[in-house]
Amino acid sequence: MAEKKTTKKAAAPKAEEAKKTTAKKAAAPKAAKATVAVNAENAGFKAGDVYQALAAAEKALTVKEIAKAAKISEEETLLGLGWLFKEGKLAAADDKVTLA
Repeated sequence: MAEKKTTKKAAAPKAEEAKKTTAKKAAAPKAAKATVAVNAENAGFKAGDVYQALAAAEKALTVKEIAKAAKISEEETLLGLGWLFKEGKLAAADDKVTLA
């Protein structure tokens, strides 16, 4: 009988350690959001990404759809859209954007 108690006691700390490890993994801090570099070079590259996505789609897209098609964040999409709107290369209607 003494052997069974020893075995159970040895197994119990392992179970407690596993719970602590799981708790630590669940409490890990979330990664910070990536920042968008706002400069002329980056804005130009993002404008190119947005333009290519709209040209490939051949239809009006929302900001989310453009971001997904161009594989960039929505913030980067807005940066590129601003550049293209300033150049007069885009038209907007009903919350969608298309090439002018």
